[in-house]
Amino acid sequence: MTLKETLAELEAFGSEPMRNFNTKRGARPNQFGVKMGDIRTVAKKTKADHALALQLWDTENIEARLLATLIINPKKLSHDDINRMVKSEKYVPIADWLYSYVIKPYPDTEPLRNEWMQSKDVMCARAGWSLTSGCVSRNPDILDLPALLDRIESEMPGAAPEVQWTMNSTLANIGIQFPEYRARALDIGERLGIYRDYPVSKGCTSPFAPIWINEMVRRQ
Repeated sequence: MTLKETLAELEAFGSEPMRNFNTKRGARPNQFGVKMGDIRTVAKKTKADHALALQLWDTENIEARLLATLIINPKKLSHDDINRMVKSEKYVPIADWLYSYVIKPYPDTEPLRNEWMQSKDVMCARAGWSLTSGCVSRNPDILDLPALLDRIESEMPGAAPEVQWTMNSTLANIGIQFPEYRARALDIGERLGIYRDYPVSKGCTSPFAPIWINEMVRRQ
């Protein structure tokens, strides 16, 4: 499919209610208002197409960028390519898909993680803490967990909301995975109080770190 054909197909799925919903979540006007499920439908039809994905990303359209994350080949991206993509997108749902489908499967994330953990760019810092949260579970030997807890304790209260979310995930993962650091993680979460009053649907676990940690430990 060409870029024009793909954009036309996405636009055909758009609706005003969905555009309004996206706008309330912080989406920019350059959008069609397409449901996530319909974007996945287009991705299945389009299949992997790296060149098209790059064209879609360059449009800066919300749905085009979401689709791009599903059909791009992360192995064909350079370190600089991923840096540019992360820095160019402030809308959190796209940033989440970019992390899940492009950054996470990228062959060499550790240099990116180290760079982003020191970055002043909000979206780079957010991605850096996401990678670090993953490392807590999958590759903790490369991390200094007490130093991470020190950073979270001192930096999370003043961090941008986008970064707080992934820092909090790191805090919770440390508390869940490592009994020797659990008391401190719980104490940090309790004293900072971030997400204490976060609204959650029935049956869902609160992102407030003490509740999250205790619930996951209980399930273990």
